[in-house]
Amino acid sequence: MERRTFLNFSSMALASTLVPFSRAIAAEELLSSMPTAAKKALADVALNAATKAGASYADVRIGRYLNQFITTRDLNVENVANTESAGVGVRVIANGAYGFAATSDMSNDGIANAARQAVAIAKANAKLQSEPVRLAPVKGVGEVSWNTPIKKDWRTVPIKEKADLLIAANKAGIEGGAAFMNSMLFQVNQQKYFASTDGSYIEQDLHRLWAPFQATAVDKATGKFRSRSGLGAPVGMGYEYLDARKEHKLKAAGGVATLYTGSYDIIEDARAAGRDAKAKLTAKSVLPGKYDLMLSPEHLWLTIHENVGHPTELDRVLGYEANYAGTSFATLDKWESKKFKYGNPMVNLYADKITPGSLGCVGYDDEGVKTKKWDIVKDGILVNYQATRDQAHIIGEKESHGCSYADSWNSVQFQRMPNVSLAPGKKRLTPDEMVKDIKKGIYIVGDGSFSIDQQRYNAQFGGQLFYEIKDGKIGQMLEDVAYQTNTQEFWGNCSAICDERDWRMGGSFFDGKGQPPQISIVSHGSSTTRFNGVNVINTARKIG
Repeated sequence: MERRTFLNFSSMALASTLVPFSRAIAAEELLSSMPTAAKKALADVALNAATKAGASYADVRIGRYLNQFITTRDLNVENVANTESAGVGVRVIANGAYGFAATSDMSNDGIANAARQAVAIAKANAKLQSEPVRLAPVKGVGEVSWNTPIKKDWRTVPIKEKADLLIAANKAGIEGGAAFMNSMLFQVNQQKYFASTDGSYIEQDLHRLWAPFQATAVDKATGKFRSRSGLGAPVGMGYEYLDARKEHKLKAAGGVATLYTGSYDIIEDARAAGRDAKAKLTAKSVLPGKYDLMLSPEHLWLTIHENVGHPTELDRVLGYEANYAGTSFATLDKWESKKFKYGNPMVNLYADKITPGSLGCVGYDDEGVKTKKWDIVKDGILVNYQATRDQAHIIGEKESHGCSYADSWNSVQFQRMPNVSLAPGKKRLTPDEMVKDIKKGIYIVGDGSFSIDQQRYNAQFGGQLFYEIKDGKIGQMLEDVAYQTNTQEFWGNCSAICDERDWRMGGSFFDGKGQPPQISIVSHGSSTTRFNGVNVINTARKIG
């Protein structure tokens, strides 16, 4: 499956990639759990077996991954699926090399056998390894726990109530002008237990949720159709994200779109999407040229993901992902120079796994490292990357950044993108104030299609909604818009960033990487941001 596919939803087949080696279960089974004491006893079996077999280090991950997916089309429910995947993964270092093995056999013998197999694999790998693995030190934390701070557990909400909400959203979209509506609800609970020979026993209960939809309007006379997807972000929250819909609302510049933080009114967004999709049928096609772009957070998250998040993954920088996902223009020599200009001095981009409500928010990563926040680009200069325990020494770090992740108990953990976000502007500025200084521009809301080269440098991005900006005012809707740029030029053209009052997150529920491929989840935050003199093309025009 190509990486771009992970960024879009199209069917339950895609949803199934979230749950490798899963089985269908009844909804009632979602609420069961294994006692912590039993997990610790199993972890000790694995750690003891690994060290007796010759491991100098070992960690074990006991995971139970629960998912519920609901899909609807128009006024009908198409599918409801509850799935469970459970097992144990053991990673070791023996003779300076990694070994990994996993099993769904949760007996003492099954887990001990997996640990011994991991050691045997490590010893075989050591014969071909030129340099031993070097792990940055981590102090054991003993027995601790961390839970996603939720107000309402999605597992306790009746399926009918959730299906009714999606159907109500579809109905609102049709009333707004859509001919067809598709909506989904992805709900995830990961029960993860980590233990290591460093002395950590960490239990985490993680919750994530996403409610995407697509509204499609059709001109029956011509057969022309246009679509608009939902603007709600995937979140690391409970069902309260959908349940408390009138809690907090933010309006985008000029009132062209209503957006939400803290909660999401999917029904009103769907109604607006129906209107927007219908309006796109008669929208003016854009005239190519240079424009000042005003990008909403619902759009900018994807650009950040592609031209900041991926090129600053240290394994990509080192060439470890070249065969599958590509390399990076942000090479080590640029970082070592301490003066490589990633963008305008007002641009500050940081990584974290601690922002509440974000997809990447956890207490500890999958190497038992306590999560934190760190700078990637400071005052426009590249200052750091994303590193795990075995990578930290390469960039002179004394500790891991805490961004190790595995998508399942049977997948080995490796470096995955944390939340990467653009810091809000330091001066007070709202979107309505920002637009007043733009003479010729385009306001873009929502993410769309994209194309970017294997070094994450030259790129093209579309969106969901486009509005003409003329003499400081947001005007008519535009169509067929995409902008072309390279990463340095793009961030170098950044000229204004709204303050923290406008800051919010978008994100990806399906970000793929690795061979065999794994899927991770990640959020990216920003405020509405202005970029001057960006090249805009008309995607409907033929070349030649």
